[in-house]
Amino acid sequence: METITVERNQGVVTITLNRPERKNAVNTTMWSELFATLKEIGGNPDDRCVVLTGAGGDFCSGADLSAVGGSGNERPRHQLFAMRDVRDVILAIYQLPQPTLAKVRGVAVGVGMSFAMVCDLIVASDTARFSEIFAKRGLTLDGGASWLLPRRVGLHKAKELALFADIVGAAEAERIGLVNRVVADAELDAFVDDWSKKLAGGPPVALSQTKRLLNNFTSVTLEQALEDEGAAQTINFSTKDTPEAIAAWLEKRNPTFLGR
Repeated sequence: METITVERNQGVVTITLNRPERKNAVNTTMWSELFATLKEIGGNPDDRCVVLTGAGGDFCSGADLSAVGGSGNERPRHQLFAMRDVRDVILAIYQLPQPTLAKVRGVAVGVGMSFAMVCDLIVASDTARFSEIFAKRGLTLDGGASWLLPRRVGLHKAKELALFADIVGAAEAERIGLVNRVVADAELDAFVDDWSKKLAGGPPVALSQTKRLLNNFTSVTLEQALEDEGAAQTINFSTKDTPEAIAAWLEKRNPTFLGR
């Protein structure tokens, strides 16, 4: 592929946005390659966790606005179709059955910030910088940011970040709940490796259902949540993983989860 790399290691799939000369700005090719890759991962039971990151010391500087209107090597496309690419990729990340983790160094702005927010977990280097840069480009939020941001930081803080479009450093991002953890840049890779291996070693069916239940928290009543939890537990008890977890607990060993 031209714009991303995909590496697999013991159930962990690492997708690296790979246009470092543009701070990993997303062009038409990257949208296409991301979507195809995410659809493949979603149907692969051997893929147990997904890490999204960027090459060259930055996460993603947003959409490549130099390509708007088909300038450069991009084919001319109506903006409506370009925005459907955004929709398809963001939904594909959100709907992956596997846990997703954003590993953020450097800039994560515009749709790059959305890439981070739509992941289940965000671990940031102390070099990370976030911005809903859209207003400074004469644009409104996209990449699902109008839905994702207030769920991360609350409505009023979301309005502040969106209307002023200021840069937020890693420490402030952690303070307001935008990211899960901030670690020293030299420790970022090891920290994410540890978390991703733990997720990949977890019970795939149970983790997938847990992710779905939490994603639905704003759209269901308590009664419906309880019904959904009951259905999920019934499915878990029909797998081999729940008896394995109980047996491992009784035998004081680590469980081996098969995802079936």
